[in-house]
Amino acid sequence: MSEFRIRGICAATHTPFSSDGSIDLAAVDAQRDHLLARGVDQVFIGGSTGESHSLGIDERRSLTERWVAAARGTGLHVIVHVGSNCLTDAAALAAHAQRQGAAAVSMLAPSYFKPRSLADLVACCEMVACKARELPFYYYDIPVLTGVHFSMEEFLELAPARIGNLRGIKFTNQDLMAYQLALRASGGRFDLPWGCDEFFLAALALGARGAVGSTFNFAPGVYQRMQAAFARGDLEGARTEQFRSVQLVKVLAKRGYMGCAKALMVHLGVPVGPARLPNANPDAAAVKAMLAELEQIGFFDWRDAR
Repeated sequence: MSEFRIRGICAATHTPFSSDGSIDLAAVDAQRDHLLARGVDQVFIGGSTGESHSLGIDERRSLTERWVAAARGTGLHVIVHVGSNCLTDAAALAAHAQRQGAAAVSMLAPSYFKPRSLADLVACCEMVACKARELPFYYYDIPVLTGVHFSMEEFLELAPARIGNLRGIKFTNQDLMAYQLALRASGGRFDLPWGCDEFFLAALALGARGAVGSTFNFAPGVYQRMQAAFARGDLEGARTEQFRSVQLVKVLAKRGYMGCAKALMVHLGVPVGPARLPNANPDAAAVKAMLAELEQIGFFDWRDAR
């Protein structure tokens, strides 16, 4: 199994759609080029930002195939999210990702019929991870969306006996106490990339070594500078970058985060198209107002500079 671990920033990419709502795989090359030009060499595809639950299984397979092909020979690592309410689909997607040559797979918990115990959650993950034994497997903990709340410290104590390729957890949970406990579980041997962009500096202070985030698509320089400032002990500089992240998220979230984030990418020349329902999209007036607010906070000056 690969020794791959998520280090630095990993962009949780959007799934590109055409104006008619169909998947637009031709846009993946533009996404790849945009990220590589900004020093981002890891992508997490088909996750929450990728609107995975709004995609059919064939669309998810084609998205994986296109990203892996686009990344070949570039040094870009592709982590494929395979989670689904149907675990049979999730297992098939994991096997497919392995055959295609992904760097790792990840899954969130089923969220309609939820696992009722930690043991049930581990069994769900085992069913999927065993279909991609050659790849690192990351459980994707995002209780705010799944409604599945279990101790990740206890997960990391229980799961390794059942999941031989468990590499760690994509930790999208603002509970910093729980994060500290999970970081130190099983002697601290697991990889726990952070998943809440607005709190990344706090996670760095606690020991995070990598992160997966949606705002890394359009403001990677903020987080690259934050990490560099933190590493050299420049806390004031790191705090400045973290506050820029907070301002950015506030502007996007007030009008509907997903639709606005995709509209911003389109404005930056990356044709990811609109969001799919049930996510909504801003109208032209809302996009104009959003861009004006981003200009006011200096976003277009500091989003890219490394």
